[in-house]
Formats: sequence, C-alpha cells, structure tokens
Amino acid sequence: MILFLAGTSDARELAVVLQSQGHELLATVVTESAAHSLQEAGVHTSIGRLTAQDMETLINKIGATCIVDASHPYAEEASKTAMLASSSLNIPYIRYERPLETYKHPLVTEVETYEEAARAAKSHNGTVMLTTGSKTLATFTKELLDEPAIRLVCRMLPNKENMEKCDGLGVKQRDIIAIQGPFSKELNVALYKQYETTLVITKESGKVGSVDEKMDAALELNIPVVLIKRPKISYSNLCTTFDEVKTILGGL
Repeated sequence: MILFLAGTSDARELAVVLQSQGHELLATVVTESAAHSLQEAGVHTSIGRLTAQDMETLINKIGATCIVDASHPYAEEASKTAMLASSSLNIPYIRYERPLETYKHPLVTEVETYEEAARAAKSHNGTVMLTTGSKTLATFTKELLDEPAIRLVCRMLPNKENMEKCDGLGVKQRDIIAIQGPFSKELNVALYKQYETTLVITKESGKVGSVDEKMDAALELNIPVVLIKRPKISYSNLCTTFDEVKTILGGL
C-alpha cells in the first residue's frame, strides 16, 4: 500500500498509472475538488491537511509501506511532513516533481520568495496580474493594494474560500479572475490584453502547471515577468518522470 500525496494534474495521472499497474494506494488531498477529480478516476482519497503525527497515524492505519510525494512543487510543508513521517516510520519516500522549464530573458526577473516578488512589483505602474493562487495572497495585498499607481488583478480557482479571502483582504470583485486552468497561450494573451497588464507574477511550476503558456504569452506582448523560483528542498529519490517512479517502486 502506498500513501500518495497528490497536488497537481500530473499527480492524478501518476496515481492512475500506478494503480493500473497493481499498486494499491490512498491519495491525500487538501480540497474537495481535488478529491473529486481523483475519485472520478477510481482512486481512493483522504481529504485534509496532515501534521506529521496525522500522517504517521494514517500510514499505520492503512498499512502503507511507502510514501510517494506528488504534491505541488510549492507545497513545501507537505513534502517536509512526508519526509519526517518516512524517517520516523522507516519506510521509503519517493518524490515526483514535474520538470522545470528554464527561462533566461531580459524581461524575466527571478526571485526566491513571495515577499521578494511583491517588493519587485512595487516599482511597476499599471496592472499587476497575480497568478500564484490564494495561499500567499495576503503577501501581495499588503504590499500592492494601496499603491495608487498599481491595479492588482488576482487570478485564482473559483471556489468559495478564495472569494471570501479576497473579500477579507480588500480585493475588489472587478479585480478577481476566478477561473480554473490549465490555460492556452491564446487565453493568457487575451486576459493580459483585457486587463491592460503591465507585469505578471507567476511561479516556476513547470510545463504541466502551464507556466510556459503564461510566460510565453507575456513575453510575446513584451510584458515583464516576476518568476518565483521553487523552494530549495533536498529530496531523497527525486524523480521527474513516471518511469523513474515506477522503477524505484519495482525495486522495493
């Protein structure tokens, strides 16, 4: 039995692939929508954020003998929790992470943190389109919402929690793009034009996260991009392809 941390669309695909090859697994997710997507594919799920103790309890309950961590590249705490549980219970840990896309362009500014991204954006005028989701929204509203020369437009998943968070932080309805991706390059171009975007803030999520479409669309329109780099975590058994995960599992 595998405890499988799911957090992306390609994680869902990996779960389906592993299950089709005879691996039993339970996928842990944070949201109802993520659980629904996996359940539609016939994958058993557990919903909710887990502490290290919660995860150890769940592992013991289901008799898991391995952890496959396919959480989002920016779900830093989830990965650290999984590695702690793996070490504590002495079971293997495998990390799957989508490959990086490399961008070296004069319009791209790379930063290490959300705070750095917010500070970098303060020097721009016009519409700043934020495409990093709701989790760190407060970091950007704190720095940018009261800047008279900046309109902060926030693009995020269309769920109740996100809308309530926007309302609580003072983001106006006209400045919310509530939509679920992935998005084509053409749609990104249209959105940037519609909102007269002068700066895009995004994360180094990788190809499946559609960072390439966001970036390509912005650069085609000569719009500067602030790119937040992935957290620097030292993973054991880091895989960037499904085949690598299957190979390691086959050797356990």
